Amino acid sequence: MTTQKLARRSLQTRLAFAYAAGIYTAGVLVLVFVAVPLANINATTPQGHPASGAITETGPGIGLPQLLTGSAVALVLLIPIALALGWFVAGRFLRPLRAITATAQIISAGDLHRRLALGEPTDELTELGHTLDDLFARLQASFDAQRHFVANASHELRTPLAGLRTLLEVALADPDADTGTLRSACQEALALGGHQERLVQALLTLATSERGVTRWDTLDLAHVAEGVLASRRDRATREGIDLAEHLTPAVTAGDPRLIESLIANLIDNAIRHNRPDGQVKITTQTSGTQVAFTVTNSGPVIPDNQIQRLFHPFQKLAPDRHGGRDGYGLGLAIVHAVTQAHHATLTTSARPEGGLSITVRFAHGSHPNRP
Repeated sequence: MTTQKLARRSLQTRLAFAYAAGIYTAGVLVLVFVAVPLANINATTPQGHPASGAITETGPGIGLPQLLTGSAVALVLLIPIALALGWFVAGRFLRPLRAITATAQIISAGDLHRRLALGEPTDELTELGHTLDDLFARLQASFDAQRHFVANASHELRTPLAGLRTLLEVALADPDADTGTLRSACQEALALGGHQERLVQALLTLATSERGVTRWDTLDLAHVAEGVLASRRDRATREGIDLAEHLTPAVTAGDPRLIESLIANLIDNAIRHNRPDGQVKITTQTSGTQVAFTVTNSGPVIPDNQIQRLFHPFQKLAPDRHGGRDGYGLGLAIVHAVTQAHHATLTTSARPEGGLSITVRFAHGSHPNRP
């Protein structure tokens, strides 16, 4: 007999005894407050057939020994009846709990598609079942997303490794390879290694963002954006992208490293998915109880029904202009994870002329609302 069955039966036994005690106590109270007073009431019996208005005589009442004997028999018979009723009622109340336990065991064994699906009546246990069904649905979605992410990450990591291996095998298989050929192969190997290193770093950043914020420091989004822009201006100039900024103080609290990663990924995404003569506008502002960081860029027209896809890992609507060497489809996924970790709000809209406008709103001040 399993531990779960023992615990279940133990609970039913305790409930049965509790219900039986209540039923037995009610029976005792009935005897005390109803039967005992009858001992003091004399039974009235007519003598002969007197005329109307004649005085009747009183006969003897119920004897105390008879009452005590009958009460004792009734109390003895009430014990098994109370236990049986208590066991039945406890079983009825525990039936939904047994269904929850059995289904949860099946789900925990790996069948995440199962649900409790408790019906009527609606009570605390069925509400618990509905809550668990919602939890199982979220767990299933989370596990499916995790498996999808691992599969995509494995594919993305395998691609540069396979290319690196092929490059080295070709270089080693060439008996006439000179110093220039080997140097060229080494340079390409370093480039592939750098690509893999940046991909691993992006994956680590995404994992760190999804873990949540453990450090809350006061910072100014405008100051962070200035630092990121300073390191991106040369690249934007080479790509023919015009960087325009309107930065006003926007003080919030959070993990400086994660918020810098969010801003950097938004700016990099705006530069990467743009046109040669395109523009990128970066603004920070304070509005009431919130501060906002907005990046607006020109670029290809994006259908509204495709916007949410961009925030999933390894999702690309089209190859970037760098031949896929710099983009991994993780930038906006990192932005989404950092936003959720800081309990911020992410708003995205497609521009009719092409490109995106993305705004992240944080709580204003040094003490954001944290659950």
